[in-house]
Amino acid sequence: MFLEIEVRRVQCRACGKVKTERLDFLADNPFYTRRFAWHIGRRCRQSSIRDVSKEFRLDWHTVKSLEQQYMTEQLKRAGLPGPKAIGIDEISIRKGHTYRIVVSDLIRRRPIWFGGQDRSTASMAQFYTELGARKSAGIRLAVMDMWKPFRIATLEHAPQAAILFDKFHVMRHLGKALDAVRKSEYDRLSGKDRRYIKGQKYTLLSNRENLSTDGRKALKQLLAANKRLNTAYLLKERFGQLWDYQREGWARRFFEQWRDALKWQRLAPFETFADLIDRHWDGIAAYCRPENKVSLGFVEGLNNKIRVIQRRAYGLRDEEYLRLKVLTCMLPEL
Repeated sequence: MFLEIEVRRVQCRACGKVKTERLDFLADNPFYTRRFAWHIGRRCRQSSIRDVSKEFRLDWHTVKSLEQQYMTEQLKRAGLPGPKAIGIDEISIRKGHTYRIVVSDLIRRRPIWFGGQDRSTASMAQFYTELGARKSAGIRLAVMDMWKPFRIATLEHAPQAAILFDKFHVMRHLGKALDAVRKSEYDRLSGKDRRYIKGQKYTLLSNRENLSTDGRKALKQLLAANKRLNTAYLLKERFGQLWDYQREGWARRFFEQWRDALKWQRLAPFETFADLIDRHWDGIAAYCRPENKVSLGFVEGLNNKIRVIQRRAYGLRDEEYLRLKVLTCMLPEL
């Protein structure tokens, strides 16, 4: 595994300094070849640094440095991005509300930027500054959640881009509204009636086809026990049809009908959600245009992949290493 290569030291005729001879087949660590560094990098894509260091009987820091060289070469070969459709989201890197922004290329289906100090407008503007004015002008679609700083930074640096709010985050707001209704009904009931609601959060928030036979029976009893909860559940399931419409006018008509169904139902969380959708309607109706048909689940799938990376390492303190792991997790192997 170790190499015994005599690396010559020569005197430069131009500057007169003594320099070490450069060998292209060596890694940054001169004890290992580049080919071996690539092998270590490929192994670290599926295993933790500790497992790889035990497998090859190497020091933990040696494995980490070889993997970093491998990931740096991956980014170099991938080239600078020139995205047309981007997805914007934030991830938590440690406790205490410490966030970093992740930007993805939704057409090439890979992350292209990781950074910022938080999820503010200034941090989001760093992405467009590093991307450059010319490439920022080429962005035609930006998919994000309803976080205002992301929208402000995009309108300032890429005003030509259509803003589309991610369906997952919209439905998550609706899920929270349903959860609020469930808790209010639980507080209203007493005694034996509470057994129809307590511990049934998963049953309510899951799609019916994903439930087992016992889960469907529990859902039937739960909805039969309370009419308001039944109405809230049906309204939640119905709202998902909004993204099936091909024209904005039809989508708006559906939303108005869904909003009218809230009258006299005493579902205050749902009414608050309807006001939220009305204020952000342009970012939802943008999906009706054919040119904006992109995979809305990629951004959230990437977040799940990043969380797996963090769990595998039991947390990452080296932010530069985490940045390389995030940016190369979708790139092909060398």
